[in-house]
Amino acid sequence: MKNNKSYMLVANHTSMIDIMLMLYVSKNPFVFVGKKELEKIPLFGFFYKRVCILVDRDNLKSRVEVYKQVQHRLNQNLSICIFPEGGIPEKEVFLGKFKDGAFRIAITHKIPVIPIVFLDCKEHFPWEFFSGYPGTLAVQVENFKETAILETEDIRMLREEVRNSIYNTLKEKGIQS
Repeated sequence: MKNNKSYMLVANHTSMIDIMLMLYVSKNPFVFVGKKELEKIPLFGFFYKRVCILVDRDNLKSRVEVYKQVQHRLNQNLSICIFPEGGIPEKEVFLGKFKDGAFRIAITHKIPVIPIVFLDCKEHFPWEFFSGYPGTLAVQVENFKETAILETEDIRMLREEVRNSIYNTLKEKGIQS
């Protein structure tokens, strides 16, 4: 990643530790786009709503407002991070379906997409109490996906290309659901 250049960071979402890990992985400053309902979590929500662009996915006005806030952050040379699954999938889901938002933003603003694969966060830091184990977390940054020549009709293609890249890396590394 180049300094003073904006990117769309997208990753599979497997654990709450993914957020902290993304902060470690990206050397460029970025802002998360995340679901508004998380601001209700005590203490976490206090900080969350101050450092994220919040979206109420059930509210069209809120979704439109995200684009304005993203433009403002991109003008500040910040990158944007979205977990395109829209949340942490159920335990038995290997990789959830991706939503369009990250790819629509990337194409609209002509910023490259960087797929990032979190390989073992689910094992190290699962939702179940008293499970998981300490250790170094494995991450793989995939090849950038350029968007300079893409148009809005290419959103689905870009979304599936990025999802397939992450999915194939998980399979190649022997990650189990």
